[in-house]
Amino acid sequence: MESAPAIFAGTVFALFGTGLLLWTGARVAHRAPVAQGVSPVASATLAALVGLVALLLGVWCFTRR
Repeated sequence: MESAPAIFAGTVFALFGTGLLLWTGARVAHRAPVAQGVSPVASATLAALVGLVALLLGVWCFTRR
């Protein structure tokens, strides 16, 4: 069974990663900039990668023993 800190950290990472991926997807779908003053492709790619890494960290926290 997971410890309380691992459950808390996993929840935070999973929520942040999911929120960032949804927000980035919505910005890209509306052709709105993800970050001001940066290449649209680079900012969308970086935001998607950070969201995916956060989501994977959340899953990893849930699977720790």
